[in-house]
Amino acid sequence: MNIRDFEYLVALAEHKHFRKAAESCFVSQPTLSGQIKKLEDEVGLALLERTSRKVLFTEAGLQLVEQAKKILLEVKRFSELANQQGKEMTGPLHLGFIPTVGPYVLPWIVPTLKAQFPDLNLYLHEAQTHQLVKMLEEGKIDCMILASVEETNMFIEVPVYDEPMVLAVPKDHKWAIEESIDMSRLNGESVLMLGDGHCLRDQALGFCFAAGAKDDDHFKATSLETLRNMVAAGGGITLMPYLSVPKEKERDGVCYLPAQDPVPHRQIVLAYRPGSPLRTRYESLAKEIENKMSNVIRG
Repeated sequence: MNIRDFEYLVALAEHKHFRKAAESCFVSQPTLSGQIKKLEDEVGLALLERTSRKVLFTEAGLQLVEQAKKILLEVKRFSELANQQGKEMTGPLHLGFIPTVGPYVLPWIVPTLKAQFPDLNLYLHEAQTHQLVKMLEEGKIDCMILASVEETNMFIEVPVYDEPMVLAVPKDHKWAIEESIDMSRLNGESVLMLGDGHCLRDQALGFCFAAGAKDDDHFKATSLETLRNMVAAGGGITLMPYLSVPKEKERDGVCYLPAQDPVPHRQIVLAYRPGSPLRTRYESLAKEIENKMSNVIRG
C-alpha cells in the first residue's frame, strides 16, 4: 500500500461514487477501483459493499478511512516541515475563504501577496465555514480567511481586519434620506438575511436581535448579490459587509447607510492548524493582509 491508495480510499468515502472519486483524484475510474481492490486484498478485509446504485463502507472500511485521514494529515505536516527547511515563503499554499469575504477581499490582497511573495504559489478555495473547517482539519487547505466564529476555535486565529456592517435599504425607503441610522431604530423591523450555513447570517442577526429587529422568514438569500437585488426590488432591508458596498451612498436602487450605536461588525481572521511548522509563513501572510485591508477600510 502507498499514500496514493489512502487518498483514493478517502476520496471514495467522501463522494460515495467511484467516478466522482476518481475525478477528484485526477485518475480514471478503473485505476481507482483497481487500487481499492488491491488495498482490500493486501489488508485481507472487505472495505466496501458494492451495489449497482451506491458505495457502502463496511465497519472495518470506515475505521480504515479514519486512519487514512490521520495518515494523510501527518504526511501533510511532514511536507510542511520539509518545506520549512527552504525559503519560508515559497512553494504551494492552499488558501480557503468564505463567499462573503473572498469576492470583496481577493482583488485587494492577491496582487499584494504576489508582489510581496513572488515565489509563493497560491491556490484559492471558496466554501462555507463548516466546509472550510473540515478541509483544514483534513489538510486539504493550509489556512483560511473567514469571520471568527465558534467553529474555528480549534485553530490558531490571527486577526487581519475588523469589518463594519452597513444598512442597505431600497432607494425610496423612508430612511434613504438619512446620513446614518442608530441600530435602535431597527426595533420591530424585519430584516432580510442569508440562508443557513453562512456565518454572516448569525453575526448580523445577533446585532439585529439586540436592536429588537426580527428575521424575515419569507426569503433566505444564497449570496450577498441576491440579497442586494432583493433590497433593490423593495423586498426589505439588510446589513451588508462594508467591503461589499459601493462608495456611493446610492447605486442600482439601493441606499447604503452607516449603522451606529453600536456599529455592527465582524472580525475577519486567518486561521491555521495548531502545531503547523509553517506558523511563520501564515503569520507573515496575515500581517500583509492586515496592512493592506486596514488601509482599504480606513479609505
